[in-house]
Amino acid sequence: MESKNPVFSRSRQQAGGWAGPTPSPDHLQNMYDAPSYAPPSGPAYRTMTLDDVVVRGFLTLGTLVLAAAAAWVLNVPPMVAIGAAIVAMILGLIAAFTQSTNPALILAYALFEGVFLGKISSVFEGAISGIVLQAVLGTAFAFGAVLTVYSLRVIRVTPKLVKYGIAAAIAAVGLVLVNLLVGLFNGVGLGLRTDSPIGWAFSIVMILIGCFFLLLDFDSIEQGVKQGAPEKFAWQCAFGLTLSLVWIYLEVLRFISYFSNSD
Repeated sequence: MESKNPVFSRSRQQAGGWAGPTPSPDHLQNMYDAPSYAPPSGPAYRTMTLDDVVVRGFLTLGTLVLAAAAAWVLNVPPMVAIGAAIVAMILGLIAAFTQSTNPALILAYALFEGVFLGKISSVFEGAISGIVLQAVLGTAFAFGAVLTVYSLRVIRVTPKLVKYGIAAAIAAVGLVLVNLLVGLFNGVGLGLRTDSPIGWAFSIVMILIGCFFLLLDFDSIEQGVKQGAPEKFAWQCAFGLTLSLVWIYLEVLRFISYFSNSD
């Protein structure tokens, strides 16, 4: 089954031995005669395992959390946080569109993203006590819920689901940009990011879209392990999970703020 995750969709085409042309009978015979622990030539080929994804996921998220904690404790200036967000966005786009498995690039993304998250979290916490813990717990709940739904096959990742999900995500991002542009003139935009029924509904939609991408991440990990993805692609899996969790955390943080106060 082909992976549906847009971040990893071209990975199999780039990795020899994972997805390629049908081998000839002679090639199959050579593979059969060769030792099972290594290909006919070159170094041993190790495929990705679930443990690889877990370890790299902890490294990536750990880097992000440590950077966020440092930014919070050091109370970095807002302009530093904005600069870190811009750098993180650039690195994230590079990692996504080039299908990079470079640990340095992915960990650098986590580092700069963490600085931004640490600052914005401290700002929310300063205005509404306890909101960051609630957002973290909400994100953890979303992760557990999506993993359970995927494991029990309550929702199956199908081409139709992927098509509709990606279309919804593109539409949502487009609305955010339009809302931002209109907001430059009237101060509130389309009302998508205000404490109002339309703002609440839009935040729920954005959280659900984040959960949809998390579902794609789980499917990509499962299919990658089953189909023998190279071990290095565990870094892409960790990167995809981090992107989805950051998306969900920010949206949960915003949603909770609508129903909280600083009293």
